[in-house]
Amino acid sequence: MTNKQNPKVLVVDDDHDILELLKYNLKKEGYEVEIAEDGIKAVSIAKKFLPDLILLDIMMPEQDGVETCRQIREIPEMSDAHVTFLTARTEEYSEVAAFEAGADDYITKPIKPRALMSRISALFRKESKNKKKPQIVAGNLTIDRSSYMVSANGDKFTLPKKEFELLYFLAQNPNKVFSRDELLQNIWGTDVYVLARTVDVHIRKVREKIGDGYISTVKGVGYKFEIA
Repeated sequence: MTNKQNPKVLVVDDDHDILELLKYNLKKEGYEVEIAEDGIKAVSIAKKFLPDLILLDIMMPEQDGVETCRQIREIPEMSDAHVTFLTARTEEYSEVAAFEAGADDYITKPIKPRALMSRISALFRKESKNKKKPQIVAGNLTIDRSSYMVSANGDKFTLPKKEFELLYFLAQNPNKVFSRDELLQNIWGTDVYVLARTVDVHIRKVREKIGDGYISTVKGVGYKFEIA
């Protein structure tokens, strides 16, 4: 993702002032930027622009942000892009729906441009640092950090970024139990507020793809990656 000199950012919001504010600040930081006023346009632009990061509102005309995120995740080249929701919706069900659709982060408005630029910069620094990590092989499961590719029982597929990072982190620490709070801190970071339920959502989606035999639930404690 960060092997490009100028990372690409797609900003999607029906508020023209927010689009222009974020576009100005992102360009000032050296990012290549495209904007879209609704979800349908965002999907069309994403297919051609192939952004590294998408800043996405939920409440938009034509097509809401959750459905837009879901459609973008279906684009093969966009499987490892980072999707951050920037929204005024503060309800728990909206946040859960966003993560169910494949979001990596969820930030509530009002937007603080300087803080947001710092978070984006930290994101790309982290991606650059982690982009060349070795494969992890456990039984019939292979996890390739360089391509975000997972092979399970002969089937190869990519995972959305946070699902992959969660699986990779657990697999790096086999047979060690991590609480939800520990997983939130290690995968989402201490400066991002997300619900503990978010971990459960991501674990369930990972299990659906790799099978139930790798990540086990330790009742009342958390999760672990099991290697016999």
